[in-house]
Amino acid sequence: MRLIIDRERCVGAGLCVLSAPELFDQSDADGRVVVRASTDADDPAVHEAGRLCPSGALRIAGP
Repeated sequence: MRLIIDRERCVGAGLCVLSAPELFDQSDADGRVVVRASTDADDPAVHEAGRLCPSGALRIAGP
């Protein structure tokens, strides 16, 4: 499985950052999601961030 981030779709709500601050941050320039560290799509925190994302900018694709 892999994490797909669509920065164009991101609305900067920041729920990914609130749910997994060790993995995600927001750009100072536009407030959109940026990945802080290498992410394992099987990590429960990644799944939670994807579930909470109101715009659907974070998705898990597999296998």
